[in-house]
Amino acid sequence: MTQIPSSETTVALADKYLFPTYKRPPFVLVKGEGCRVWDENGKEYLDFVGGIAVCALGHSSPIVTKALEEQSRTLVHVSNLYYTKPQVELARLLVEHSFADRVFFCNSGAEANEAAIKLARRYTREKLGPGKHTIICMQGSFHGRTLATLSATGQTKVQIGYDPLLEGFKFVPFNHLPALRNAVDDTVCAVLLEPIQGEGGIVVPNPEYLKGVKEICLEKGLLLIFDEIQTGMGRTGRLFAHEHFGVTPDIMSLAKALGNGLPIGAMLSTEALSGAFGPGSHATTFGGTPLVTAVSKAVVSSLLNDGWLEHCARVGAYFKGRLEALKKRHACIRDVRGLGLMIGVELDRPGAPVLEACLQKGFLINCAQEKVLRFVPPLVVTEREIDQLLEALDAALGGV
Repeated sequence: MTQIPSSETTVALADKYLFPTYKRPPFVLVKGEGCRVWDENGKEYLDFVGGIAVCALGHSSPIVTKALEEQSRTLVHVSNLYYTKPQVELARLLVEHSFADRVFFCNSGAEANEAAIKLARRYTREKLGPGKHTIICMQGSFHGRTLATLSATGQTKVQIGYDPLLEGFKFVPFNHLPALRNAVDDTVCAVLLEPIQGEGGIVVPNPEYLKGVKEICLEKGLLLIFDEIQTGMGRTGRLFAHEHFGVTPDIMSLAKALGNGLPIGAMLSTEALSGAFGPGSHATTFGGTPLVTAVSKAVVSSLLNDGWLEHCARVGAYFKGRLEALKKRHACIRDVRGLGLMIGVELDRPGAPVLEACLQKGFLINCAQEKVLRFVPPLVVTEREIDQLLEALDAALGGV
């Protein structure tokens, strides 16, 4: 029987065999339940990263486990050359609870955004002819790590070394309607943005901004694409973040919490656009397998029917209120912002020491843009668990 390596050995082996694309803390996580995870030495951590806004129903969710076990006994994969029931049922569920009429399934958020970019360009070309291919994106945005989604991302730091980037993308400041209007020319076919910027530092737009973006798109004949990969699936207290602003897109991308940890992405659109993706125009081998869509259907059904959206809105407001109170105690906190359980705390200094201090006390948190503490815990988090984090965060901020 193969001996399970110690934590030290696992870290050493990872450093030897894996590409060094992540800077990880020196422990190995082996178990999770709800909002908690444990390392090989039995140390417990309260997780406010949630797999980067992925584990909406928590770690080792019984709902996920049941769907996974049941589907794995019947059919795991046959490719998209054939119809499968779980995929169709998940597509129907998403359509019935969104603006959309059609769904394309893939494996990740980056692939969902790739599909959105391709659909926007192909549809516009078929309708209006060549020449209108530019997509206006936002400074500070993040849309993925493939070459196309990297080209659409408004952060230079993640683009370094990958020149030449793809052409056909231009950038304007987020939350700035005049800049968007001025950027529209005869080559533009669409606008792509996150309703709330995640990797950009939990940036929430003004209440009327998205309505203004929609009006510009309607006026200029542009498609509106919402990247809801991080903001969707209940993260903000609504199934989709754009519901807070009373605006619907033409195309939307989803991933992350859609599978609660299993790899799945989705691109949704209206019926009017769907004809541009006919047979052979776009495809995927693994996207929307019976196994993953069965789990995803169970996750979405739970989000809709088990009170998690209301729970997220309630505990999110509690969390934000407690953080606002903490801001009054610590001058290093510049701002507290967010919706639901997507909250950012901007500091006047790098957040790494705060992350490390919380880690030592058994709390996992994340930092965006170096100075913004990002909190995206499982939606099942409780007020008591939030209080525990805040006690540790209070001490950590006092220490820096």
